Amino acid sequence: MAMHTLDPSADDLLNTDALTERRIVTTVPGPKSQELDVRRRAVVPVGVASSLPFYLARAHGAIVEDVDGNRFIDLGSGIGVTTIGHTDAAVVAAASAQLQELTHGMFTITGYEGYVRVAELLAKHTPGDFAKKTVLLNSGAEAVENAVKIARKHTGRSGVAVLEHAYHGRTNLTMAMTFKAMPYKAGFGPFAGSIHHAPGSYPFHDGLSGTDAAARTIAYLEKSVGAADLACLVVEPIQGEGGFVVPADGYLPALQEWCNANGIVFIADEIQSGMARTGRYFASEHFGLIPDVVLSAKGIAGGLPLAAVTGRAEIMDSSHPGGLGGTFAGNPVAAAAAIAVFDSIESRDLLAEGARIEAMLKPALVELQSRYPIIGDVRGIGAMLAIELVDPSSHAPLAAAVSAVTAAAAQNGVLLLSAGTYGNVIRFLPSLAITDAQLLDAVTVIDVALAAL
Repeated sequence: MAMHTLDPSADDLLNTDALTERRIVTTVPGPKSQELDVRRRAVVPVGVASSLPFYLARAHGAIVEDVDGNRFIDLGSGIGVTTIGHTDAAVVAAASAQLQELTHGMFTITGYEGYVRVAELLAKHTPGDFAKKTVLLNSGAEAVENAVKIARKHTGRSGVAVLEHAYHGRTNLTMAMTFKAMPYKAGFGPFAGSIHHAPGSYPFHDGLSGTDAAARTIAYLEKSVGAADLACLVVEPIQGEGGFVVPADGYLPALQEWCNANGIVFIADEIQSGMARTGRYFASEHFGLIPDVVLSAKGIAGGLPLAAVTGRAEIMDSSHPGGLGGTFAGNPVAAAAAIAVFDSIESRDLLAEGARIEAMLKPALVELQSRYPIIGDVRGIGAMLAIELVDPSSHAPLAAAVSAVTAAAAQNGVLLLSAGTYGNVIRFLPSLAITDAQLLDAVTVIDVALAAL
């Protein structure tokens, strides 16, 4: 396979001093990071915790550099935000140009073209050949909140169904929808009502076919809630914080068919899995899904805050005028960045990069699995992959092993993220700008960390 290289012109444009490889020059954390941490503890609440002990100064492509000059291969991308790369030249240029023209317009007072253009691009690239409309927002949780209220308005029902191991946000409603209590929900209640958690599909643990897993989900919802009381079913096609769980074949289409037959709005939460992350614009495409509503955020604007709810026009038009919006929702600078992201995906064929990363990284992870029995499962699609660490005999989760590997990797210049309801999953969310050499170098660091357990 040909080696993938970063565009040197982008490095020149952004004066990034060739941020192309890992480099550790101090202890991690270094002295400047330690000084910043003292300042942080004085003014930032302990609830805003960081999983890694260093402070970033700059980044480009798939490399981040901390304030001490240490450089790390970033396999997290800000939890899937810098999908097309840190400080991508096209995003920086688009946002910089927009900053000089219009920084804020409050779209619900006076419109501007960027918002409209993002909505047009989402109508084109989300699954389904039908009329669609979009409301732009600030964050993934806000997108989930608005999708639920639109579904409730459209159906006249209140019930919201979600799946076990799901993550949908940290606001009051989305905390209720999120499965994992610690650290996201513990002590923050009471939560919004009419939220129903149903068993999902987790092939590594439940061993069920897609058909059987869907039958279990549907039976649970019909018995515990009743289809007639459900406004929507909100599903991550590939679960994110839950551990990059890929459902068994046929599971999601069966749920969609049931929703369609019962007037339930099928909402695909593609906040982490969308925007070219899996080698398609949206992960739903891998499963033959055509959701009624698709949620976007994270990678949509290359690092700037933006989110979207895109859905069938008749559903999106259910709200009365003035019922949707927000002060900063669809900010013109973020919209300009999003347009650049869409243009880059097309002009640079970035969908192919997701497939390239899977073809390079997944076999390397499978090879590690052959040597380390605690890697119970290797799964994922495109640039959204994971390994689950378990006791080889009992499948009991090994969260401590994940913590040890991520800590050791950080000491040696690789940024890893954990995931999973039990904290025993390492997720890989590299940017599409990562090179084959960077991927393989990161795997060597992970190999050493696993060997040290």
